Amino acid sequence: MKLDIAVLSGDGIGPEVTAQAIKALEAIAHNFDHSFIFKEGLVGAIAIDKTGNPLPDETLKLCVDTDAVLFGAIGAPKYDNDPSAPVRPEQGLLKLRKELGLYANIRPVKAYPTLIDKSPLKREIIEGTDISIYRELTGGIYFGKKELSDNGNVASDLCEYSREEIERIAHLAFKAAQNRRKKVTLVDKANVLESSRLWRKVVTEIASEYSDVTLDFLFVDNAAMQMILNPSQFDVILTENMFGDIISDEASVIGGSIGLLASASVGDTCCMFEPIHGSFPQATGKGIANPIAAILSAAMLLEHFNLIGEANAIKDAVEKALELNITTPDLNANNPLTTEKVGDFIADYILNPEDSNINFENIHVGQSTII
Repeated sequence: MKLDIAVLSGDGIGPEVTAQAIKALEAIAHNFDHSFIFKEGLVGAIAIDKTGNPLPDETLKLCVDTDAVLFGAIGAPKYDNDPSAPVRPEQGLLKLRKELGLYANIRPVKAYPTLIDKSPLKREIIEGTDISIYRELTGGIYFGKKELSDNGNVASDLCEYSREEIERIAHLAFKAAQNRRKKVTLVDKANVLESSRLWRKVVTEIASEYSDVTLDFLFVDNAAMQMILNPSQFDVILTENMFGDIISDEASVIGGSIGLLASASVGDTCCMFEPIHGSFPQATGKGIANPIAAILSAAMLLEHFNLIGEANAIKDAVEKALELNITTPDLNANNPLTTEKVGDFIADYILNPEDSNINFENIHVGQSTII
C-alpha cells in the first residue's frame, strides 16, 4: 500500500516523539513492502512564530491532500502563560479538527501487565483495564459561541449539539463495542444539562439498532470517580467534547504514564493520529520524552487502513520494549534510555523480532542497528 502522510510535529517534544513514530512506520514499510511518503507541515507555536498563523493555509491544504495526518504536540510557555494572547497554538489544532471534519476522537486506555506496578493505583483496581474512549471532537462548549460583557466581568460559553453530531459518533462507538466486550457507557450530565438530555435520548434510540451491545449511563462526576475505583468495568465510553477531554486525561494515570496513550481523530474523509500528551516544553531537547504514545498512534494509523498485521507488529515491539524495561525516565527512573534509543529498539524489533535479546544489549551500549 502507498500512503501519503502529513507530518505535523508541532512544538516542544513533538518533533522528538514524532521522529520515533516515523522510524517505526519506516520499519513496517520495509518489512511489509509498503510505501509511506512523509510530508512535513507547520502547526502550533512554531507556525505562529514563522507565519503569524497557528494553522497556515499550506498546512491545511497538505492535510486535505494526504491520506492521513501524523500529529505531534502543540504549545509553548510564552503562549501558555499569556491568557490574553490574541493568537494561540491551540487555535490551530481546533481549526484543524473542524476543517478536516474530525468529529470522533478515539483513545485506547490499557493497563499493561508489565507496568501495573508503575501506576499510582493499586494492582487489584486496574488489572484487566482495557477501555476505548469515544469523544465527540468538533461540537460542544469548545466550539460554541463565546461572549464577554463590555465591562469584562461576565463571560459565557455556549454548549450546543445537534442530533446529527451525536448520531455519527454514537454509531462508531457501538460498532467498536461489537468487536470488543459489547458494552457502551454514555457519560453525560443529563440531570442538569439540556444538551446531555439530548445525548441520552439520541443514543438510547441508536442502541436499539445494536441488540448485541449493552448500553448504560453514568453522570460525568460519577464516571470520574468510577474511573479510579473500578476502571476495568468500562469497555467503550461515549461522551461529548469537554467531558471526554477530562475523562480521557484522568484515565491516562491508569497505565502509569501519559506517555503511553495514543489517539485517533477521524471523520468521514480525513484522519489524524496523535499522542494525547502535551508539548512538555521543560523536556524539549533532553531526550527524556516517552515516544511510545506517538508510536502507538502510528499503529492506530495502520489499523485505520486495515493494516492489522502491521499494527500488531508495532504493538508487539512496544510490548517487548516494556517487558525489557527499555523505556524513558517516566517508566524507568534507575536506568532510563533516551527517546531516540527507545525508538531505535522498537524499530529494530519490528525488523528483527527474533533477535530481541541481542538488540537489547546493542541499545545499552549505543550500538543499535537502526541509525
